[in-house]
Amino acid sequence: MALLDIQHVSFTYPGQTRPALQDVCFSVHAGEMLAVCGATGSGKSTLLRLLKRELAPLGEKTGRILMNGVPQEDVPEAEAAYQVGYVMQRPEQQIVTDKVWHELAFGLENMALPQPVIARRVAEMAAYFGMEDWYDKPVSSLSGGQKQLLNLAAVMVMQPSLLILDEPTAQLDPIAAAEFIATVRKLNQDTGLTVIITEHRLEEVIPLCDRLLVLEQGRVLACDEPRQVIAKLHDRPELLCAMPAAARLYHALGADGVCPLSVREGRMLVENCRGRGRGLPEEECTPGTPALECKEVFFRYDRHGPDVLQGLNLTVHEGEICCVLGGNGSGKTTMLTVAAGLNKPCGGAVKVFGKKIKDYKNQSLYRECLTLLPQDVQTVFLCNTVEEELADAQAGVDMLPFDLRPLMHQHPYDLSGGEQQLVALAKVLATKPRLLLLDEPTKGVDAAAKGKLIGILKELKARGLTIVIVTHDVEFAALCADRCAMFFRGSVVSTGAPRTFFSQNSFYTTAVSRMTRGWFRNAVTVEDAAALCRQGGAE
Repeated sequence: MALLDIQHVSFTYPGQTRPALQDVCFSVHAGEMLAVCGATGSGKSTLLRLLKRELAPLGEKTGRILMNGVPQEDVPEAEAAYQVGYVMQRPEQQIVTDKVWHELAFGLENMALPQPVIARRVAEMAAYFGMEDWYDKPVSSLSGGQKQLLNLAAVMVMQPSLLILDEPTAQLDPIAAAEFIATVRKLNQDTGLTVIITEHRLEEVIPLCDRLLVLEQGRVLACDEPRQVIAKLHDRPELLCAMPAAARLYHALGADGVCPLSVREGRMLVENCRGRGRGLPEEECTPGTPALECKEVFFRYDRHGPDVLQGLNLTVHEGEICCVLGGNGSGKTTMLTVAAGLNKPCGGAVKVFGKKIKDYKNQSLYRECLTLLPQDVQTVFLCNTVEEELADAQAGVDMLPFDLRPLMHQHPYDLSGGEQQLVALAKVLATKPRLLLLDEPTKGVDAAAKGKLIGILKELKARGLTIVIVTHDVEFAALCADRCAMFFRGSVVSTGAPRTFFSQNSFYTTAVSRMTRGWFRNAVTVEDAAALCRQGGAE
């Protein structure tokens, strides 16, 4: 008998005519790890929330969801609450207490367990997750990766039989994301925990999962062992582009045999190509007129607190796309707010187009000069429909090579992540900026929408805009950046063109770079690797 059985489930949100889910059928057995993927708006989050009864959205649902053969609605409330664990995309949204150990104990206290049992479980879980050093810390002092691990531990301490993860690494840097996913897999292996995870960042997830479920417009397109599913996507580029780099290279080369999923398997594919030791030429960054200059910038949020920016030096030239990467809490977002004049540095100087920020009077900095699109794009929405949001933003709409008309009568909050990014981008572009600052623009955006965003950014660059992007997405940076910068402890420690930058990094690099290292030089994208493999590695 399956642990979870989904039988012909359909779901429609209030006021909508098109179902978010249509006749969804699949089952999950105890101990399985199932990855759910699909384009933004395909119904992934809706499906996961329906599996957690307390988080089920309002709307019309048909079909049945069975847990251990029992209809979901017949499971006792207490059992339903603790039987299914759920970790959300945004760590801060799930944390409810002030201290780490309080958070670990909170769920157990709600279960009314005896104090000795709570103490034992909390101690064991803290030790398993390596939390001893930050056990007594306030949760506000934790990094993004630590907060998400805390959320996972706070769920696991209640001993659920099913763990649901809705894009849990969306706000984590590459190293923290890999560690989080490895921890989830370890729980699956060590305890037999059943896991359902949805992710746009599938490079790390797919090689570890037992089955892959693909949703398309609310319907199940495929549900099988990952290699079998990916093999069927050769004629579906909008879905194939989300798969691991090794699988995409396999399809690009039209290779035979077993489809590789991991970096290790991808290296075996590359080894069969001739031309070891050759590669692509290094790119050079051509200096130009500075658009943004940060010179020895220091900043702290509290007079007696630590410096968040420590002697920051960064110059971005006109007509350049510069991607800034680095760990959670390293100061990247703070750098953007200082560059945008929203926070005043306590030392050093910031210039925009050769003029100090303090010399821009009467909000002139934000009129046809500079604009910032924050990480949470919902903060820029003020109206009930997209049409109202864009009523005064026709100039921004005209700058986007994308038709927003089908979205006009929807509420901005009802749009997918990628659609929200586009609408918010149209709003900020209406100010006709020369310098555009973007904070994590690919968060919650699927691979196909990400490709469209890259095209939009390159088109804006061709129109003369200078773009600075803070991102955790190394694949995105490799495809769109003219130059990349590495942020660490409040300052930039290295910069370089994408091929040079990623070829020199071990962890802040692309899967293709790791696959081809030692065989081909300076290959950082699937297109790079495919070209070298077809040519036998010849320059």
